[in-house]
Amino acid sequence: MTTYQVGYFVGSLSSTSINRILSKALIRLAPPDLEFVELAIKDLPLYSPDYDASYPPEAAALKAAIADVDAILFVTPEYNRSIPGALKNAIDWASRPWGQNSFNHIPAAVIGASPGLIGTALGQQSLRGVLSFCNARQMTSPEAYIQFSHEVFLPDGEVTRESTAEFLASFMAEFRDHLVRVLTVLPR
Repeated sequence: MTTYQVGYFVGSLSSTSINRILSKALIRLAPPDLEFVELAIKDLPLYSPDYDASYPPEAAALKAAIADVDAILFVTPEYNRSIPGALKNAIDWASRPWGQNSFNHIPAAVIGASPGLIGTALGQQSLRGVLSFCNARQMTSPEAYIQFSHEVFLPDGEVTRESTAEFLASFMAEFRDHLVRVLTVLPR
């Protein structure tokens, strides 16, 4: 059986991030042939083109980590109807310098959680626009706007509501199928 390496971004820097809990749930519910590594963003300096000739070690490590995975999963909150600045900063580092875009043709999926009813819908739309420009091969369906509650999502990633667990498992199964289809046509 082939194993696929999936890098994942948690868009929030918060130590109590509900999206970090969601990422744990997704990993628990993923098909067994997916292995996960977090792509850390908290130590990245702010991107500037001044660094394009000589990337700082944290940014070079991010680009190397993306090169080592088969696909990317974005698990992100919505800040002010968009994506968190830290996540956008990481995307800017990984997509630069010009001609060295780490997201080019990479299979990607987007999901996020919030306590509200629209569950990061506008933030995800903003992220999708950025990923389109970066030429990532996005999974467009199913969409997943998760309303988070601590009764449904336990800190270790266990999901207590069966219908929610089934939906997230099907999302991850579809992501697995998506990345296989993309990699068949566009091997990394």
